[in-house]
Amino acid sequence: MKALIITIGDEILIGQTIDTNSAWIGNKLNEIGIEIDQILSVRDREDAIIEALEFAINKRFPLVILTGGLGPTKDDITKKVLCKFFDTSLEMNAEILLKIESYFKARGRDILDTNRQQAALPKNCVILPNNLGTASGMLFEKDNSMVVSMPGVPYEMKGIFEEQLIPHLKSNFDLPAIYHKTIMFEGIGESFLAEKIKDWEESLNAEAIKIAYLPSPGVVKVRLTAMGNKMESLQEKVNRKAKELSALMPKFIFGEDDIKLEETISEILNNSGKTISTAESCTGGYIAHLLTSVAGSSNYFKGSIVSYANEVKENQLGVSSSDLENFGAVSKEVVEQMATGVRSRLKTDYAISTSGVAGPTGGTEVKPVGFVWIAIASKHQVISKKFQFEKDRARNIRRTAMSALNMLRREVENELSLSKA
Repeated sequence: MKALIITIGDEILIGQTIDTNSAWIGNKLNEIGIEIDQILSVRDREDAIIEALEFAINKRFPLVILTGGLGPTKDDITKKVLCKFFDTSLEMNAEILLKIESYFKARGRDILDTNRQQAALPKNCVILPNNLGTASGMLFEKDNSMVVSMPGVPYEMKGIFEEQLIPHLKSNFDLPAIYHKTIMFEGIGESFLAEKIKDWEESLNAEAIKIAYLPSPGVVKVRLTAMGNKMESLQEKVNRKAKELSALMPKFIFGEDDIKLEETISEILNNSGKTISTAESCTGGYIAHLLTSVAGSSNYFKGSIVSYANEVKENQLGVSSSDLENFGAVSKEVVEQMATGVRSRLKTDYAISTSGVAGPTGGTEVKPVGFVWIAIASKHQVISKKFQFEKDRARNIRRTAMSALNMLRREVENELSLSKA
């Protein structure tokens, strides 16, 4: 079954607002066996919206989802355009009006007539109540197409989608069983990974399993998907092939099913009772941010020293001034001293340190933009590694952080394994 998404709003077309709704909707529909065939973005104009709806109906899409244009201001015209397209009119819905009035009362806010008008809804639609805001979702049917209109505010749209729309879709369409398994890789590029596992990938054809490579800075996701009639059999064959992949590339896999690398680190450190600190230069505290973004990180994260300036490296971390002068801040000698320095001062089991040229300026012929050193210190040893990333500052910071966390993961797992031997 295929679907069409129509996003409404001038702000999307001019780049003022990024359309995250379509990506989220596409992912959620795919989970229940509905494929997104096309995505259209149109202006807040009657002719543009109607043209998009006519296209959807003429192409016989079983499901059409619109987002945007349902607010209380004059530029929000979607509801009126839907009335025209589906040959109906607005009427005040007493139940929705009560919900809107209660919404404002609970927040101690005055309600305006424009807010009350959001309870005026098309007569011939199925109302999808909004429990997180004031703009209701609406469902229409025409020429074997189901057309659903939802607010553009992401968290409101998601609430209506999960609470109201998904149950409706499951009860009205004969949807196939679909199963996804995602394996998370770090430390290997997409093309290199594909080359390494090409024989295994070829074997997926016999199992009717689809594979997708989903790269992002520092991480490559490999998603396996199977569709059929019985969920149990889909799970069995996909999980079996996923285990084969894990056996082929154990060094680069840090988790499954969209787990974040910092969440994997959290599990390892929590389970082992180990602690971590960071000394960051080029990453500017970003690794500390990732570590503390996970609930419960106070169990293992002790603190960070963002040693951007050389005097901070010297005075707070104990880095040798002569090494800074002779080798430079971006060097093996300095980054290793940063790691041992922060580990000693904050009294942690492990420490991460980073120093590099994030860019876009500051690079030299010897140390160009994207040149980075990372070190991991423990009570047993200090390991360090140099990297050459890209020209983009934000991507360099992200890739440095991901590489550092993965180095930490490997080091902790290796030491824990040796301790059990």
